[in-house]
Amino acid sequence: MTSDPHAAGVVLQRGAPLSEARLAVVLLHGRGGSAQDILGLSSALNVPGVAYQAPQASEHTWYPLSFLAPRQENEPFLSSALAKVGAVVRSIEEAGFSRKQIVIAGFSQGACLATEFVARSPAQYGGLIAFTGGLIGPPGTNFRDLAKGTPKALAGTPVLFCSGDPDPHVPWARVEESASVLSGMGGSVLTRRYPGRPHTITQAELQLAHELLIDTQK
Repeated sequence: MTSDPHAAGVVLQRGAPLSEARLAVVLLHGRGGSAQDILGLSSALNVPGVAYQAPQASEHTWYPLSFLAPRQENEPFLSSALAKVGAVVRSIEEAGFSRKQIVIAGFSQGACLATEFVARSPAQYGGLIAFTGGLIGPPGTNFRDLAKGTPKALAGTPVLFCSGDPDPHVPWARVEESASVLSGMGGSVLTRRYPGRPHTITQAELQLAHELLIDTQK
């Protein structure tokens, strides 16, 4: 098994070309999904002037076990996934974008990966959108150390956490914990809990994400 299973994954693009866009959004698909699937959000979000980029996970999954499993049990896939997101972000920066013009977004497993990436590579991003996700690690993980080491690193980055409760994969308590940690890192965090909502993305959540992207472009 390769130590970097996601390195060769394709990155699909939709929306405005990077040479013409005012904002770039990295979209991360969920377990069993695909880059093609998650790019469907570009039409639903309906924001002009945005370049969407979606990397494809090896075997359609970013890491094999639950995001609540011990981190070492999801290696080397987790580290490879984080590196893949980093490579996409760097390629966008090389096209002339600052991180303030880059939004990291994802659904389910992709939302967990997006949250983990922003927390582990903190900067002032254009935003973080986590449709049903949170920081990666088993119950009892001391995520507070992230905030202690980087208390203002996100510099007001808008952060959106949306999730159903109960959700079959992501406990609401982890969403709240993640929101608190990213707030402690300087993020401007908004959470939305939807009682009884199935494991999906609703129109209300898409509207919140749409508003975040519009505000970031201003």
